[in-house]
Amino acid sequence: ELTKKNVITEIAATLAFSAAKNNDKVGCILFSDRVEKFIPPKKGRAHVMMIIRELVGFEPKGSSTNISEALRYLVGVNKKRTTTFILSDFINAEGDRQKLEDALKIASSKHDIVAIEVYDERDRELPDVGIIEVEDAETGHREWLDTSSRRVRDYWQQSYDRAMDEVRTRLSHNRIDIAEVATDGDYVKELIKMFKQR
Repeated sequence: ELTKKNVITEIAATLAFSAAKNNDKVGCILFSDRVEKFIPPKKGRAHVMMIIRELVGFEPKGSSTNISEALRYLVGVNKKRTTTFILSDFINAEGDRQKLEDALKIASSKHDIVAIEVYDERDRELPDVGIIEVEDAETGHREWLDTSSRRVRDYWQQSYDRAMDEVRTRLSHNRIDIAEVATDGDYVKELIKMFKQR
């Protein structure tokens, strides 16, 4: 089964090769709770291959996600208008709402931003497998859950849906297109559908 990281890497590679075929420059910002690596935009297949190697081998030093920091960095480092894809699961994007709102507003006024939300259905729906220990991959927080309880599963799903609805509202409020891609879905179909709507 593909992980979110695998799918994000595949989508990034597909977009990078498409841009290179168009003779466009391609750059990359890898981030966690901070910007971890910036690869300045350049043309050429060799440059795209280098970006893909970086994506495949990327091991973040930070343990959480800060999309607003990455957007601020983008605005500071790229003065020309670009088409920028944010590839993320957006799970922790609602953390500091005002900072995210401000960063989205500024970045979308200077660049053409496209959000690609990569999700695993298991993030939203807990299976009924009894008592399990879950761990937040970003914070390390652990908790025991009784997944046999319908109430627990419903609460989990509602919390996830609420957080994602808020993120999607903020994105659309700032005129940012969004594609939703499941780890077990066909991301090419979702990307084509999104580009047709643009």
